[in-house]
Amino acid sequence: MSAMTIEVNKAEFQSEVLDSDTPVLVDFWAEWCGPCKMIAPIVDEIASEYQGKLRVAKVDADANQEVLMHYGIMSIPTLILFKGGEAVERITGFKPKGKIVSRLTAHI
Repeated sequence: MSAMTIEVNKAEFQSEVLDSDTPVLVDFWAEWCGPCKMIAPIVDEIASEYQGKLRVAKVDADANQEVLMHYGIMSIPTLILFKGGEAVERITGFKPKGKIVSRLTAHI
């Protein structure tokens, strides 16, 4: 996790993600997940490149099952972009950086 990303848990999700004035990309991941480890450097690059326009949060899937259930997340990694408290984009599984960025830029 880079200095540009924040770790968010169930208790902080409302204030850090849903109430944010800036769009928030949430990376739902787990330590044991190979594709999560592959996408992590891409998520960190996006956090750095879009600093000021986009916040990036990471949610540990194992420690925050209630959040995953609430958003219907069945597999990880899943990236969800929240804007104005609403999920506006969802990307499931490993994708190249270009595909992720192209789906996010319409919302930032």
